[in-house]
Amino acid sequence: MIPSRQIVLEAGKRVAPFVHRTPVLSSRLLNELSGVEVFFKCENFQKMGAFKMRGAVNAIQQLSEAQKKAGVVTHSSGNFGQALALAAKNLGVNAYIVMPSSAPTVKIEAVKGYGGVVTISEPTLEAREKSAAAIVEEKGAVFLHPSNDLNVILGQGTAALELLQDQPDLEFIMTPVGGGGLIAGTALAAHYFGTNCAVVGGEPMKADDAYRALKSGKIEYNKSTDTIADGLKTNLGDKNFPIITALVSDIIRVEEKEIIDAMKLIWERMKLVIEPSSAVPFAALLKEKEKFRNKKIGIILSGGNVELSNLPF
Repeated sequence: MIPSRQIVLEAGKRVAPFVHRTPVLSSRLLNELSGVEVFFKCENFQKMGAFKMRGAVNAIQQLSEAQKKAGVVTHSSGNFGQALALAAKNLGVNAYIVMPSSAPTVKIEAVKGYGGVVTISEPTLEAREKSAAAIVEEKGAVFLHPSNDLNVILGQGTAALELLQDQPDLEFIMTPVGGGGLIAGTALAAHYFGTNCAVVGGEPMKADDAYRALKSGKIEYNKSTDTIADGLKTNLGDKNFPIITALVSDIIRVEEKEIIDAMKLIWERMKLVIEPSSAVPFAALLKEKEKFRNKKIGIILSGGNVELSNLPF
């Protein structure tokens, strides 16, 4: 079931007081390189440094008072953990975050800095889920999935909602694809508030489950996720997949070098600190630029939480 236009609009109103309305920037040089007019929605400037603040705020606000009192729990490699910790702090709610031992140190420390209670687990989905379930059992906290929760999805879509308010004539919006929350929310916003605006995802070749899922019509999984785009290693879920199937027109896969080259271009030419996952849709645009030539494209720069001691260039 696709949420209604009114529900999408209400999420925008609910989230707005608690997040930054991030700027939309462009670059003449990057327009020339890509052969299109590109508008970057800079969620790297969002509170806690990524779009995921939006979904966390929306989801917590939808809980009952009793649920808020018990707290919230999630498992996250970093960005949603940071988002939930900060959103919970701002809304007076306790947050418990399960993080894999492979998560970047900068993200673990950020979660703690926002007041989140961190539990380190083995770096497998099974281990993360088991640790989160134990916290739910012990604390009575409400589990919020980073990408497969409808209220999270609706919150993530508010970035595209704002982008379309600023640039209503976009012909495409491109996002990275990891767990599917951002692209599903973006697709809802484009469906209701765009004018013939298609949504296209960018995905690493080494973690291309969403590309395969769109082709097969069922949720697919990755046997390995050896990609620099650490935020895109998770797979789609049963809440976001139907939205993606109905409303996303295409997913373009990119190689690791293409991700690094796109990231470097944005750093050098726009002076924007973005993480590798953020560069993936721009890499996809550059790879398939003939498909988009002379179009007006919006790109969600999903986040800027990069480990500066481990840059790929």
